[in-house]
Amino acid sequence: MSAILKVENLNVTLTQRKSSKKLVKEVSFEVHPGECLGILGESGSGKSMTVKSVLGLLDKNFQISGRAIFDGQDLLRESKEELRRLRGSRITMVLQNPMTCFDPLYRIGSQMAETFATHTTWSAQEIRSHSLEILAQMRIRNGEEVLEKYPHQLSGGMLQRIMIGIAMALEPELLIADEPTTAIDAITQYEILEEFVQIKKEKHTAMLFITHDLGAISKVADRVLVMNSGHIVDSGTFEHILMHANDPYTRMLVEKRSAVMHRYRQVLHGDPILSQNQILNRSQVLNEKGLLNEKQFLDESQILNRKENAAC
Repeated sequence: MSAILKVENLNVTLTQRKSSKKLVKEVSFEVHPGECLGILGESGSGKSMTVKSVLGLLDKNFQISGRAIFDGQDLLRESKEELRRLRGSRITMVLQNPMTCFDPLYRIGSQMAETFATHTTWSAQEIRSHSLEILAQMRIRNGEEVLEKYPHQLSGGMLQRIMIGIAMALEPELLIADEPTTAIDAITQYEILEEFVQIKKEKHTAMLFITHDLGAISKVADRVLVMNSGHIVDSGTFEHILMHANDPYTRMLVEKRSAVMHRYRQVLHGDPILSQNQILNRSQVLNEKGLLNEKQFLDESQILNRKENAAC
């Protein structure tokens, strides 16, 4: 099966006054229909810069070279108008912080309607119907009420679900998710990842999933690229990355994750962090942990003999 997106020898250089710095260096990869390609790396590794350059989202200070072939079109050589058309229909993107993607001055329903009016031929009635259907598919209850709310009245998880629903309603051939679980709580992260898994299964949509989280990658990605300092340093299935990483940077990421999970299992199945005696003798344990300051604890007699009308 031919790739829906093929990136070849991508380079991105930031030029400012008399200096320049190469941020993405000779990056090449392919994404196939129905496949989720994960791009893994810490902040500053170049993963988001790679995607933004492909989609034409960088300003004129960035010099871009290479090729990014999407269904026969080289995205790096298309006009801004054509890229805007593709981004709204055939390629959609879910960003890191849903709060920044909605205008705080307009209701959710109005913003959904504007998006669909721009990128579809739906009537006003069809837009309303599709908007309610999207909320239901994303397991958001009381859809009529939600459409009348402003962004600040909804949780980050709900806004992220709405963003995913809007993106998928446009039936894209490629969905790009840039750190989509970073700005939400752990329980909602799991639910959002489940949404991406279902999209891949039911819609057969090609996906690019960008994250620093090995746990998220393990759940959604078929293949993984590891980026460091603008380079791809490792690639393969998640199992290969986990067990047979070639690069020291990849091994460091895996070891960090393993250390965190080991500590988690210790807490979950082993001795508690603070025993009952330590809690009762809190001054001693706080002193041991270096957390005791000059303030003294009140003993029982001080509490029982407090003055009348004293503040609690």
